[in-house]
Amino acid sequence: MKLAVVGDSLLDIDIEGTAERLCPDAPAPVLDVRAEHVRPGGAGLAAALAAGDGLDVTLVTALAADADGLRLRDALAGVPAVFGPSPAATPVKARLRCGSHSLARMDRGGGGGTPRATDDMLDAVRAADLVLVSDYGRGLAADERLRVALADRPVVWDPHPRGPAPTPGARLVTPNRGEADRFSGERDPADAARALRDRWAARAVVVTLGSDGAVLDTGGTPVAVPAPRVAVPDPCGAGDRFAVTAAARLMAGAAVDDAVAAAVASAADFLARGGAAGFRPARPSTVDSTRARGGVVVATGGCFDLLHAGHVRTLEAARALGDCLVVCLNSDESVRRLKGPDRPVTREHDRAEVLRALGCVDEVVVFGEDTPERVLGELRPDIWVKGGDYRAESLPEADLVRTWGGRTVVVPYHRGRSTTQLLARRG
Repeated sequence: MKLAVVGDSLLDIDIEGTAERLCPDAPAPVLDVRAEHVRPGGAGLAAALAAGDGLDVTLVTALAADADGLRLRDALAGVPAVFGPSPAATPVKARLRCGSHSLARMDRGGGGGTPRATDDMLDAVRAADLVLVSDYGRGLAADERLRVALADRPVVWDPHPRGPAPTPGARLVTPNRGEADRFSGERDPADAARALRDRWAARAVVVTLGSDGAVLDTGGTPVAVPAPRVAVPDPCGAGDRFAVTAAARLMAGAAVDDAVAAAVASAADFLARGGAAGFRPARPSTVDSTRARGGVVVATGGCFDLLHAGHVRTLEAARALGDCLVVCLNSDESVRRLKGPDRPVTREHDRAEVLRALGCVDEVVVFGEDTPERVLGELRPDIWVKGGDYRAESLPEADLVRTWGGRTVVVPYHRGRSTTQLLARRG
């Protein structure tokens, strides 16, 4: 069974650090940045969650050809997708986080026009057994050709206050309490669910209530679905998790009340594990396909600023050790902390693009920490490669790699070929 997730995708950035002092010029905390995590948001998050569940999913979305759009494509590398063009700048939500709490959020992008569905996007919708519309109010869900294509598809619709009404006949519409209040004018969730089911000609409407669970209306007596008790410092992403689980259960043939109960439990579990802030996109598909055929996964890492012959020789040597090579690439912020305020010379999306163009590189994963332990734990390569004058057992990553049966290999270091020396000669 094939699921299509259709809607507006966003780029979410979590900038994490510690806050132990205040600005001298204002009563505002100073965040000492330790890591930066990039992940898909909106429909992109919903599709990534579905892919992580093992569903046969295709993301159908519009993306701008800007720098943030390229970063979002990178974050969606493990998700099958049909991308259409967008005239609007890629929407970005950057959160400044200390521990499990957000200090502030900075938004940009999203202006400049309304995306339209292409023929390829419509074909992907028509090929699906069920469609989840993940509307984030950016305009795609209002496209008339898309709405015609949705008319004969089973649909779960996750609405947005700035978006259009769901297409008539939707299997399930999933507004939260605030959205239902705004759409219906009813303060009581049960009354809102009933009014919206009639207004939208939907087969069922469920109003999600956070820690209070949900209220479902299918035309009879409203059903209250309780939620497990969970401490929730940040509810971001819970609605997407709810909608994906409900859609998957309906697609598998579950009754709507069973699908909603499973979705409430799934959203609570998602929040208990850190919510969207704790979510990391699925591993690149090249890694999974290599493992599926019994191949050897090799990984290496570094800044790869101003790619030179020494880099290429190291990468070729690493690739020769296995069946696919994943490069763990330091983000711009990570390079800046390691190399100084004048580095990197080349921004991370350009560095990633150049690396991917090399025949010896199969995939690139950008990480924001100073060291690659987290991303190594997610990739779990069979071989971890470093270039330089090291002993393999002395490398700090060696103990971690051994925990899953991997090994660390050092390949020759090519003296006289380094970015630092190239920049020194230029100076």
